[in-house]
Amino acid sequence: MAPRVAEPAPPPPPRAERRRGYGSLQLRHVDAGSCNGCEVEIANALGPVYDASRYGISLVASPRHADGLLVTGVVTANMAGPLGRTLEAVPAPAIVIACGDCALNGGVVAAGFGVVGPVAAVVAPTAEIPGCPPHPDAIIAALRRYSGR
Repeated sequence: MAPRVAEPAPPPPPRAERRRGYGSLQLRHVDAGSCNGCEVEIANALGPVYDASRYGISLVASPRHADGLLVTGVVTANMAGPLGRTLEAVPAPAIVIACGDCALNGGVVAAGFGVVGPVAAVVAPTAEIPGCPPHPDAIIAALRRYSGR
């Protein structure tokens, strides 16, 4: 078994309530094996033209600081383990958003060598954003459902 990249998140403090739908949404992006088309559109959604930050949506560098995962691409054999461990490091309750057709159903590389399958084959997605690649407006609309703004 490979060494753990991140240890599991500690339990939340007693009586702590994590509210969904109020305030900001901090996401950790995981590229599980994409062509980078979805990443370009995510960058556009977070850039100055579409400006997802006005809704409190941003990407963070650590899963410990995230409310959930934004997963792009079909899950490859080499990324199945790291994807699961990254989700373990996100504090509960974590959301998983599958972004793009490859993340939803495997897309054009579903039968490729080294492909495990869509995101649902490894972790259960909370939300799905269809498209190849999805438009920045669609990405922001899906993420706004969780930021509450």
